[in-house]
Amino acid sequence: MKTSVCLLLAAAASALQAGAAPVTDIVATDAYRWHGDTITQGEFFATAPSATEIVSNYYAQPGFGFPISHTWKLKNDLSSYPRLSTPNRLHQAIYNMGLDEMVNAVEPDTTLRTGKEWAGVWTRDVSYSIILSMSYLQPEASRISLMKKVNPNGVIIQDTGSGGAWPVSSDREIWTVAAYEVYKATGDRKWLEYIYPVIKKSLDDDALTVVSGSGLVKGETSFIDWREQSYPKWMNMADIYNSEALGTSVVHSQALRTLAEIARELGHKKEAEEYTARAQAVADAINKNLWLDDKGYYAMYNYGRNFPVLNPRAETLGEALAIIYDVADADRARTITECNPTTPFGAAIFFPQIADMPAYHNNALWPWVAAYWAIANAKAGNEQGTLEAIGSIFRPAALFTTNKENFNLDNGDIATELNSSNMLWCLAGNIAVTNRILFGINFERDGLRFAPFVPKALAAERTLDNFKYRNATLSITVRGYGDRIRSFTLNGKERKDAFIPANIKGDNTIVITMADNEIAPLKVNRTPNVKAPLTPVTWIADGRLQWNPIEYIGSYRILRDGKVVAETRQTSFDVSVPGDYQVVGVSADGVESFASEPRSSRKSIIAQLPGESTAIASAEIYNTPAAPVEGYTGTGFVEIDQKTAPLSIPVTVPADGTYALSVRYANGNGPVNTENKCAIRTVSVDGQRQGIMVFPHRGVNNWDDWGMSNSVLVPLKAGSHTVTIDFRPENTNMNIRTNHALLDRVELVKVGD
Repeated sequence: MKTSVCLLLAAAASALQAGAAPVTDIVATDAYRWHGDTITQGEFFATAPSATEIVSNYYAQPGFGFPISHTWKLKNDLSSYPRLSTPNRLHQAIYNMGLDEMVNAVEPDTTLRTGKEWAGVWTRDVSYSIILSMSYLQPEASRISLMKKVNPNGVIIQDTGSGGAWPVSSDREIWTVAAYEVYKATGDRKWLEYIYPVIKKSLDDDALTVVSGSGLVKGETSFIDWREQSYPKWMNMADIYNSEALGTSVVHSQALRTLAEIARELGHKKEAEEYTARAQAVADAINKNLWLDDKGYYAMYNYGRNFPVLNPRAETLGEALAIIYDVADADRARTITECNPTTPFGAAIFFPQIADMPAYHNNALWPWVAAYWAIANAKAGNEQGTLEAIGSIFRPAALFTTNKENFNLDNGDIATELNSSNMLWCLAGNIAVTNRILFGINFERDGLRFAPFVPKALAAERTLDNFKYRNATLSITVRGYGDRIRSFTLNGKERKDAFIPANIKGDNTIVITMADNEIAPLKVNRTPNVKAPLTPVTWIADGRLQWNPIEYIGSYRILRDGKVVAETRQTSFDVSVPGDYQVVGVSADGVESFASEPRSSRKSIIAQLPGESTAIASAEIYNTPAAPVEGYTGTGFVEIDQKTAPLSIPVTVPADGTYALSVRYANGNGPVNTENKCAIRTVSVDGQRQGIMVFPHRGVNNWDDWGMSNSVLVPLKAGSHTVTIDFRPENTNMNIRTNHALLDRVELVKVGD
């Protein structure tokens, strides 16, 4: 086997060096070329000797320990899956490798394995994979996998995320979109009736917990769930809960729109109207609050504490979903595809990068995100953007001869914090760019609609045989190139509409002839990979905000209450005007750092909880401290669990105004980066519900590590008031059993008149 691989590589190298007839580039960037049946990156190349084999001479970066396979050969029986015929042998082999690894991903219990190194079913991983291609290629495994992610209370499980999962992470609603894709692929009415109450209850809980006053959705950026990889270091888990992310908000908008469609189909017209309105409200909030005119794309998230500021980074999945799910109108969609930065290896997870973080979500390309980006570019009509997005998926698939998880944007290697072969959502994205873009297959409630988008560089005749759709088997041929269809025939008969109904049966032949039209050119924002300046570290001393100097900085931007009030090259600023102050470092070429941690020159009002406890006694305790708890203020702390009576805390404020209300707490029930025991409570003032307070994990057994909850903004009149903190059914977390924390004191700060 080794000898045959070496001979194939030697023959390919010899042909390249011997001056064989030049092959036109399909994609060429500063990092790699896809030309004919070969991808070349510097001294490395990969080629396909046949439709069932890929060979590569790639080796990992020196000193990096991940094993690299130099060959892929088909090992599974693919006779029950679609068969791609195309003149480009490498394309055909990469597609077959996706199917081959898909078969590997189906576990004996008919669930979809997340990756070679990642056992089990994870909500967001499987959902994004189902939307891309598993809904119709593995409908039963998709259905069973989704059912595994519904808890005993009948709600969607948020199984991973910072600080104890939901609601710090709140993108579980992508399950909704995936579940409806399974229905569109199968037409199973019983499935529709099963998912409706699950989705409805989950979204109704989310409406009370994560939808903010702005209309955006609170919580971590969808799928980017290693907090230090995408947020400034000063942000704690409660800060992340209080942030408002583009991707997660788009997911919720589409989930609400999907629920409306299901309600309409099941005859619940009133509910359909309600959820349609709620979906539009989230979409409107995204367009109002996150769009950056000067950048030409949406901001990644709103963050901060009492006065949120925008993180102006571009976040590729969120931008892509905004296009695919029509949050962005057609003009904005085109603008996004032209403005979202694209590095030589492809579009980053977000851009620019965080300088002092290793590659994983930061400084990385994930092929499944690139697949959504490719689909979005095709929908927006960006031909070159579509080509380069497809190339960013095919390059690593060929060179690494597997569908790897993620890639370092500095060099295109797998030298990242974690990686896996046979990654479910990456193989699903590999397959999707062929089926959904080049063949234009779109699943609708009552049939299949075809809208191929074929860049001129990929002009060819391609056929997808043995494509299963409900009670039919389809042979689909697409000829030519362009974004317009000249003719569409079904079983030899011309049809006016490129659509086949869901009740079609038996063997059917579809032939789509493209118009061979020139697609209106749009730009690609090609850029070197960029690292943003480090985040300033600030403090207040002697009436001045001070911060550490940052090397190679152009200037410092001073924010008071979220608004720019000055720009300076000094490292201190007068804070005699009361406010929450932050500093943003700006490089000479205009790249911004994160804003520093807010430092307030305002005075706090402290209301000590009437706590006498110094030891933990609740039956809900998950990690018991080895010694009595320390670090609280006053005489003790109050312990809360699901059986605790509502806490009533008297407070007195000296003047009318808006007050930020927060609680000092400890939660040692879990680690900061995973598990599911975030404590959640409802906050009321004088009997009026004001919002949700979260007490996320602060580390296993870290009962002496005290921090602040999120702030709830409350309008108060001067005088005495009663703050109530209580547990309600909608506060049930993902653990169900443990919803427990220690509370030390209440703090109020007047932040507005």
